[in-house]
Amino acid sequence: MLSRRFQRLSIRNKLLAMVLLPLLLAMPLLGLVLLWWSDTAFDRLLVTKVRADLAVAHGYFDRVLGQVGASTAAVADSHALHGVIDAALNAAPDAPAGADMVVLLQRFKAREGLDFINLRGADGALRYTDSGPAVGPQAAVAALLDQSSVEVLTPQALALLGKPLHARVDVPLVATRNAAPTTRTAEDRAMVLLATRAVRDGAGRLLGHVQAGVLLNRNLPFIDHINGIVYPEGSLPFGSRGTATLFLDDVRISTNVRLFGAEADQRAIGTRVSQTVRDAVLGQGDTWLDRAFVVNDWYVSGYQPLADGQGRRVGMLYVGFTEAPFRWVKYGALAALGALFFAVMVGAALVCLRWARGIFEPVERMALTMQRVGGGQMMARVGAVESRDEIGQLAGHLDRLLDTIADNTRALQRWNAELDAKVEERTRDLEAAQIQLVRSEKLAAVGQLTASIAHEVNNPIAVLQGNLDLVRELLGADAARVRAELALADEQIERMRLIVAQLLQFARPAEFAGYIEPVDCNRLVDDCLLLANHLLAKSRIEVRRDLQATRRPAANRQELQQVLVNLLVNAAHAMPDGGVLTLAAHDRQTDAGEAIEITVTDTGPGLGPELLRELFKPFVTRKKDGTGLGLWISRTIVDRYGGDLRAADRSDGVSGAVFSVWLRLDVAAA
Repeated sequence: MLSRRFQRLSIRNKLLAMVLLPLLLAMPLLGLVLLWWSDTAFDRLLVTKVRADLAVAHGYFDRVLGQVGASTAAVADSHALHGVIDAALNAAPDAPAGADMVVLLQRFKAREGLDFINLRGADGALRYTDSGPAVGPQAAVAALLDQSSVEVLTPQALALLGKPLHARVDVPLVATRNAAPTTRTAEDRAMVLLATRAVRDGAGRLLGHVQAGVLLNRNLPFIDHINGIVYPEGSLPFGSRGTATLFLDDVRISTNVRLFGAEADQRAIGTRVSQTVRDAVLGQGDTWLDRAFVVNDWYVSGYQPLADGQGRRVGMLYVGFTEAPFRWVKYGALAALGALFFAVMVGAALVCLRWARGIFEPVERMALTMQRVGGGQMMARVGAVESRDEIGQLAGHLDRLLDTIADNTRALQRWNAELDAKVEERTRDLEAAQIQLVRSEKLAAVGQLTASIAHEVNNPIAVLQGNLDLVRELLGADAARVRAELALADEQIERMRLIVAQLLQFARPAEFAGYIEPVDCNRLVDDCLLLANHLLAKSRIEVRRDLQATRRPAANRQELQQVLVNLLVNAAHAMPDGGVLTLAAHDRQTDAGEAIEITVTDTGPGLGPELLRELFKPFVTRKKDGTGLGLWISRTIVDRYGGDLRAADRSDGVSGAVFSVWLRLDVAAA
């Protein structure tokens, strides 16, 4: 049904549909796909960046943990520690040796940049901290391993930190949207970077253990340093802000994220991560790389779980940057891309409409012209067309065809009026031959009329000839007195018979070859030059002859003259500003036998491969006023005598065309 409706549309509507439908359907769909891909690619790019940022932050975190371990090992191996450790471990806490140990630990803490440093005995019991001797009996640790790890200290184990650090441990919980439900009001545990190293004497005997570390609760310089490494000044475009956070379980214990509506220096310590992130990172151990709502805004976020020395997930490391600036940039870019795509689509539609108009307007004008011609306005024409493509050429051809039809119609009318006078003419000059070639396609009706007249005239001619013969027989010897009159009557009857034969040749040239006689080709070329001399002289064309033919082919002289004159006229038209015309006639030997070759060579622009393929077809011409029938009729005439008419471009390095007339010497074939 849709196909039938499309077929009924005008060419204007068909072209408009073919132009606009792809633009209105395919282009928007392609635009939507491109926008979706751009949006997805932009989001992936942000996720890729936050993954790299998280890798940098975690690398720095591991390096600090390694530095804590190295510092602890340096203390455990120090000669100063070994010098006082025996006396300190075996003396009373308030003895001078104990005071020396506390001073030494304080010096080590300051030198290594640690938050705390402790000394345990060989049995694992805590003996000294950098704040002083351990108070009260301390439970021994069953097994102390030389390792560096993230550890969580319970309130009972806070003796490791010393009293000055206790104020940093407690973190009141702040109600946070989307966090997991909890009954707790504060986080009283401590997250530390803890390293343990054994102290041994020269014989390898275990003397004790050094424990040292860094407290992460409210460690703002540490988290700010991470943020400065990951997001240095100017690293984020469009005003985006980078943040870093350390979580103990799901509680922010150290962060540079600010509270919503708070002063710039009030950090979001005590707020909690959303339950979705908590379940993914702490519950399943995954790394979160996606957008997430952090306290009061959306961030492109990366969360990585932190595990203690026993592999338990105890916290998270977070880095991220505000998404809003990038989101607006993304929306702006997508809007610009959409606007550009829309502008391109509109521009393409306008250009395509203009091009389509260049197709359907000439076609509509041609259709209107044909309607007007069909209505009797024989002078209606398409007129000038801006297009220079096949449509423009077709419009020009249509106008020229209408001009040709009009000329041929007028010529046919003149021919009908002057037919009797032209029948009496025996010789056609160049103009009559050329008119015959131009008008041949429109003389079919005249040919039928001519053949009918010739048939009707032949009957009375036969009666007259029979009666003349009967008169001679009846008069006998008395016929001598009227011999001259009878001879004159015979001559006139023979003349009438010749006129009828020529009429039949004119009406059906392909069926009646005319009078065949041996033709002197050299003389025939000279006679044709005489007929075309005025045209050649007017164009200042130099004529060169090479006439060496000795044999005489059997043909109708008038028809061969018609062919050669047509070739001479075509050569003259190809050289409007003058040139050299070479005429040659030679005896040739071919596979089919002996032949005569007559060549007409000019110095015009030549023919070209495209024209050569179509040259001998009807209606093919490069003349503005030509019909394209001359060469077609000429080849038909030559072919009737078993010959051939050939055309080619010159091969001697000079531009121009060569036409060759081949005539066989086999009279039977002719």
